[in-house]
Amino acid sequence: MIRPATPQDVPQIHRLMRELAEYERSLDQVTATEDDLRRALFADQPAIFAHVAEHEGTVAGFALWFLNYSTWTGRHGIYLEDLYVDTELRGHGYGKALLTELARLCVERGYQRLEWVVLDWNAPSIKFYQSLGAQPMDEWDIYRLAGPALQALGASSASSASSENEA
Repeated sequence: MIRPATPQDVPQIHRLMRELAEYERSLDQVTATEDDLRRALFADQPAIFAHVAEHEGTVAGFALWFLNYSTWTGRHGIYLEDLYVDTELRGHGYGKALLTELARLCVERGYQRLEWVVLDWNAPSIKFYQSLGAQPMDEWDIYRLAGPALQALGASSASSASSENEA
């Protein structure tokens, strides 16, 4: 069964998020707490959403997503931040069911794209995504500002904005 996440699902989603980070060799980078996740998912106007796959009353997997926008199509889309199924429950179709639900939402709401990134060494996931008809975006590279570089750029922007306001 696939359904929108509830506040009661947060501990299980958080546990699976940590398992995903461990699989991706980046558990040491996880600072998000259950409270962070709960606040983000269940705010008055949430900016992120989650669906879960249930197996015998427990969360077997989750899809965490948010809306993006294409200036070329003039339409929203869904950006899938994380998709993960408990290692013990793989092979039951939960991953496909979660992606199918997100695709259904796209079609129902007139969204034009369902997008995500995958680590280039994650061959099982790449094979799975391609089996569904997903295509790699070979001409695109992902860039990220974080940590000290983000702080430095943000600080330089704030100082230039304040000096413009003083003029």
